[in-house]
Amino acid sequence: MGFQSPAALLLRLLLLQGVLRLVWGDLAFIPPFIRMSGPAVSASLVGDTEGVTVSLTVLQDEAGILPVPTCGMLSNETEDWSVTVTPGAKVLEVTVRWKRGLDWCSSNETDSFSESPCILQTLLVSASRNSPCLAHLLIQVEIYANSSLTHNASENVTVIPNQVYQPLGPCPCNLTAGACDVRCCCDQECSSNLTELFRLSCFTGMFGGDVSPPFDQLCSAGTTTHSVPDWFPFLCVQSPLANTPFLGYFYHGAVSPKQESAFEVYVDTDAKDFADFGYKQGDPIMTVKKAYFTIPQMSLTGQCMQNAPVAFLHNFDVKCVTDLEVYQERDGIINAKIKNVALGGTVTPKVIYEEATDLDKFITNRETPLNNRSAPRIVNVEEHYIFKWNNNTISDINVRIIRAEINAHQKGIMTQRFVVKFLSYNSGNEEELSGNPGYQLGKPVRALNTNRMNNVTTLYLWQSAGRGLCTSATFKPILFGEDVLSGCLLEVGINENCTQLRENAVERLDSLIQATHVAMRGNSDYTDLSDGWLEIIRVDAPDPGADPPAGSLNGICLDVPARLSIRILISDAGAVEGITQQEVLGLETRFSSVNWQYQCGLTCEHKADLLPISASVQFIKIPAQLPRPLTRFQINYTEYDCNRNEVCWPQLLYPWTQYYQGRVKQISMTNYVMSILK
Repeated sequence: MGFQSPAALLLRLLLLQGVLRLVWGDLAFIPPFIRMSGPAVSASLVGDTEGVTVSLTVLQDEAGILPVPTCGMLSNETEDWSVTVTPGAKVLEVTVRWKRGLDWCSSNETDSFSESPCILQTLLVSASRNSPCLAHLLIQVEIYANSSLTHNASENVTVIPNQVYQPLGPCPCNLTAGACDVRCCCDQECSSNLTELFRLSCFTGMFGGDVSPPFDQLCSAGTTTHSVPDWFPFLCVQSPLANTPFLGYFYHGAVSPKQESAFEVYVDTDAKDFADFGYKQGDPIMTVKKAYFTIPQMSLTGQCMQNAPVAFLHNFDVKCVTDLEVYQERDGIINAKIKNVALGGTVTPKVIYEEATDLDKFITNRETPLNNRSAPRIVNVEEHYIFKWNNNTISDINVRIIRAEINAHQKGIMTQRFVVKFLSYNSGNEEELSGNPGYQLGKPVRALNTNRMNNVTTLYLWQSAGRGLCTSATFKPILFGEDVLSGCLLEVGINENCTQLRENAVERLDSLIQATHVAMRGNSDYTDLSDGWLEIIRVDAPDPGADPPAGSLNGICLDVPARLSIRILISDAGAVEGITQQEVLGLETRFSSVNWQYQCGLTCEHKADLLPISASVQFIKIPAQLPRPLTRFQINYTEYDCNRNEVCWPQLLYPWTQYYQGRVKQISMTNYVMSILK
């Protein structure tokens, strides 16, 4: 039996001393021994801490003999170490800190990551009162150089491998060049001794280096799992691990260094004139000054571009939000002259001005300026443009501008609306088609009301604002192919008459469908009822019966129509120039009822309750031809159905099918035939 080292013997004595002092109620460090691997450690000194002095010394045991701890000439600071004491409730928090910092380690090391500790010392912290030692704390310091944080990487250009033959990043956790990254076991810059320190905590998965896992069809993959079927050895793919389908997933392009100081966007300021030989769809509209005719539009990032060119035959309806403090009015469009060489001249917009009636709809967060005597200014809150086109030319431009007068120093957020429509030159009004002949997705569903003189109408839904009340809700049209759910809130009192409530709810819901017919096609003629107009099928709300006597049940109403379901049947009706045309087969509206009860808080006060009413639109596509029914064989024998069975016999010749994405097809066929012949 060999002798123990001095440090180990002193540790055992300090542990025994600490346990006995805790039992006796004397001073003691908790814990009495610390293995230090960072720049600072802390311990607690418990017991009678009044008048206690804490000091530090560095023990020298090169000769194998530790000195006897004494508290006569100790101090709380050395050349490399410092001790701070934080008082608490009958506890002193003692912190020992390395003063030089970990950068000192890297400056003394010549290699990227030293295998021996940078700092290897033994510290003794002592607590004394009037010179006699009362408690000791032994600290074994063993700190390695943290090259992942302090090592300067080389400036050499990284060689990027060919992604077709080996992974682009075989070790993704290797983040620092020329240094060992902790917990990255695939880092080649970590020695075996250093890897042993964190081998049990290595990063797993692709980040840890598993970038080429065996794919499911590989024969060797079946030996590591027990869930493979019996036929797997017959149809598996025999391929080396280096030939993995995960290779080639990266973009195969040229690699060239490029330095850019900041984010820059290239903008082609030279306007290209497309109007000399007539416009095509998407061409920017030009002015006689060889400049783009611009109107604010929404970009892909959701921001408004103030000088966006207007594209020929492209309609849009956008809203831009602007702070009035930075708002600047655009140049007047009255002087703009649109180039139209095909007609031998120019087109000047015809502008009509209107005054905004409700300024609160356009400006929010308004602040009253202190100086109300300043001159007012005019701002445009809405701009509506109608372009009349004929073949590849523009024949007329009508503009309607809604403007408002505000204070010159007005503050707030202004919402502007810009609408652009392109109409055929022979169209008598501003009504646009929803398709020709079939409906286009996102276009309004055309409707007709034969019970009034102006029979052109639209099917609507609510667009709530503010508190969501029905009294302040606006309308938006029902767009073809878009399933939507909208609603608003009705204010109802506790003494509300149930019959009146039902009539009010039905009236609100009926206001959305003020039509008798719906257009079958997107170009159905409003003046000819026989040109593809279908009568709307309405299912009335159920009769609730007689109401209970007045005053018997206040705050309760049964069978209140609160939901309107709009179901539209659509179908494909052929194709025009390869584009599928869709048409409407029928439209049905149906009410659903709910039981309403006044919701009381702690007390039932005479406040208005809220009843939510809603309307939903559902487009149901009917196939042009019914699908072929399944045969009895397909229903009963599911083993031949690849979607319902793990065995897929139709893919027996897997390497010859389109599902195989492995080797070159000729090589895979040869290997497959040889495996069958064996």
